[in-house]
Amino acid sequence: MVDRTVPGPTDASVRRALHRAASGRALDVDEATALLAARGGALDELLDVAGAVRDAGLREAGRPGVVTYSKKVFIPLTRLCRDRCHYCTFATVPHRLPAAFLDRDEVLAIARAGAAQGCKEALFTLGDRPEERWPAARQWLDERGYDSTLDYLRACAVAVLEETGLLPHLNPGVLSWSELQRLKPVAPSMGMMLETTATRLWSEPGGPHFGSPDKEPAVRLRVLDDAGRVGVPFTTGILIGIGETPAERVDAIFAIRRAHREYGHLQEVIVQNFRAKPDTAMRGMPDAELHDLAATVAVARVLLGPKARIQAPPNLIAGEYDLLLRAGIDDWGGVSPLTPDHVNPERPWPQIDELARHTEKSGFTLRERLTIYPEYVRAGDPWLDPRLLPHVGALADPATGLAVEAARPVGRPWQEPDETYGGRTDLHATIDTTGRTGDRRGDFDHVYGDWSEVAGKVTTGGGGGTDLDLRAGLRLAADDPAALLEPRHEAAALALFGADGPALDELCRLADDVRRAAVGDDVTYVVNRNINFSNVCYVGCRFCAFAQRERDADAYRLSVDQVADRAEEAWAAGASEVCLQGGIDPKLPVTVYADLVRAIKARVPGMHVHAFSPMEIVTAAAKAGVPVREWLTGLREAGLDTIPGTAAEILDDDVRWVLTKGKLPAAAWVDVVGTAHELGIRSSSTMMYGHVDHPAQWLAHFRVLAGLQDRTGGFTEFVALPFVHTNAPIYLAGIARPGPTWRENRVVHAMARLLLHGRIDNIQCSWVKLGDEGTAAMLRGGCNDLGGTLMEETISRMAGSGNGSARTEEQLIAIATAAGRPARKRTTAYGSPRP
Repeated sequence: MVDRTVPGPTDASVRRALHRAASGRALDVDEATALLAARGGALDELLDVAGAVRDAGLREAGRPGVVTYSKKVFIPLTRLCRDRCHYCTFATVPHRLPAAFLDRDEVLAIARAGAAQGCKEALFTLGDRPEERWPAARQWLDERGYDSTLDYLRACAVAVLEETGLLPHLNPGVLSWSELQRLKPVAPSMGMMLETTATRLWSEPGGPHFGSPDKEPAVRLRVLDDAGRVGVPFTTGILIGIGETPAERVDAIFAIRRAHREYGHLQEVIVQNFRAKPDTAMRGMPDAELHDLAATVAVARVLLGPKARIQAPPNLIAGEYDLLLRAGIDDWGGVSPLTPDHVNPERPWPQIDELARHTEKSGFTLRERLTIYPEYVRAGDPWLDPRLLPHVGALADPATGLAVEAARPVGRPWQEPDETYGGRTDLHATIDTTGRTGDRRGDFDHVYGDWSEVAGKVTTGGGGGTDLDLRAGLRLAADDPAALLEPRHEAAALALFGADGPALDELCRLADDVRRAAVGDDVTYVVNRNINFSNVCYVGCRFCAFAQRERDADAYRLSVDQVADRAEEAWAAGASEVCLQGGIDPKLPVTVYADLVRAIKARVPGMHVHAFSPMEIVTAAAKAGVPVREWLTGLREAGLDTIPGTAAEILDDDVRWVLTKGKLPAAAWVDVVGTAHELGIRSSSTMMYGHVDHPAQWLAHFRVLAGLQDRTGGFTEFVALPFVHTNAPIYLAGIARPGPTWRENRVVHAMARLLLHGRIDNIQCSWVKLGDEGTAAMLRGGCNDLGGTLMEETISRMAGSGNGSARTEEQLIAIATAAGRPARKRTTAYGSPRP
């Protein structure tokens, strides 16, 4: 399958690449590809370079000369799979198995036997979504009450933790962002081999991955990124010798490097050589040659650098331990004294004592690690769910993060940690006096990923267009404004986003005419209180200056009673609504969300509870292991009235993954909000603009909101949120612009009125972000709502907004008066409030 017509690298190109590698200079794809051809003396030089890079990394990690392995059991939960990889003997057909899945008792029997022999890892390997191909798998799951293979996997992982104390490592194949969220609380680590980025090996008949939907490289690369966004310590790697070209092999290593630079989550990279197996379509393919494997390991080490942990499976190397150690590996992977390698059953693992002898013979010391690598054990947050800390802590050396070899796993409850509250709980008040402690978090340089990788993802695009487009847009704005959302009028809509001068004045006048016809002249507002119940968060949104680590000076976490106290105070001050939002705090129990709602309703039965962003909802549901619909139903039964449509930012993943490291994808936001609407829980809608976005993305965002409103009718209002840049990490890193211009503020608010006409009547402007004069100007350009009194506002103030954190009713009325309009108090749903 390899294209043999492409000439290989010359000796001179290999020498040049070796010289650059030895000098510590960055290699490009061509140079790295040339090094794969190194043989003889050139290969020895390459191995020396790679070994030196590895040794430097081990010294920096505080374990010079230490090569690691994990003592594990292999649990083949199911050997059924919807894919058809042409080299695989693990996947089989139902009639060759006694049952579609191992049952729970079989899983626990393997785990208990492993624990008795001192194993600490339970490696769950299974086929991708077999129930989508095999009726026998679907029937087996249905009979036992599981919706999917992943549901059953989650249940088995919990059982292993509670019954045996082994640490699950999950290899279920391709996972979505939401599925990763759901599995993270039950496993310290997960994995999926990238294998290759060569799409032709998947798309062309006869290719090793042809007919396997989960082996499309783009899909697998998305999994690598999503695992980083969720903060999962993740294992990946490449499979060499399956028909890829040397350049394609190098491309896969570069793709792995890019993902790790952005998210820092790839705890190990496996370089695995293809070994032909009988009874497979590729049984006649030659095995990957071991010097080719060594050269690939060495190139991976040079490209991935000293901090990377690189592994080669010891049962696939024909005894060439020294060769692979010279090439730069620092890990032998999982080795089992009990179970076979079910993926390569014809090649048994070496005994651990034998592996130790070979490692020592090459000048290294073999040490046991856990399934989660030492760096992530020692870091803790955000990599380890709090419910796993007792299990990991019982087996890990706190000084090194390696395994305590004498420790024996013991089953422990998988449960929420003890609740702890406190910190800077007066931040809502003192943010306006003493301010924040510093302009950035202490982990600024690494928590958001590699800033150069982030900057490279920023796209450009704009409004503008011809005068003809602009005139056409203004005509549509006057005659049929909502038609501007239609694709056939895209040029006109984008031209309006670029309007300036007299054209902008005309656009704002038309928007205000539409506003007057839709909702009249009243400027509405609600008396409410914001309560941000925790600012502890590790998601790593690059625009957010609110999130803190638990140990940061400005971090806090309110108790349920403290939140209820603030709600009661707000009611006494005339509020009809409390708005609750917090950070994605890993130490908040999953019960706290419903507990907060119930506590407020118990104290103040008439208070409207407007609470929890889509990000909070989806992560809490994932932690609880239930679907979003079930989670929202529980909140509604507790008394939740509406939800804020925040966490939207821009509903375009191209800009979303620049703005946020780990927040929910656009499709997940739409799913959560749409599900809430279907359950009768209405929401606001929002867009944050003026950072790394452009008008084409604004237009796409409005189309998403309009489409969802057409389907559910659940949006109460649209809120335009200008980006506050001052303390935002992405601005401090020099990537985002310093918020929107005054022209852009006018355009976005006016276009919101026009584009959403007939769908969302209420267009709100944010006094927190715009100030009083700016807000009055927006009221003259299409807006009809001021939002709320807030009473406390921490998120924008932490970002550097200079407009305070509260307004009285009198102050809001004054803003309306400045715009020449009457003011009227409303409820959250735009009704009349209590007298």
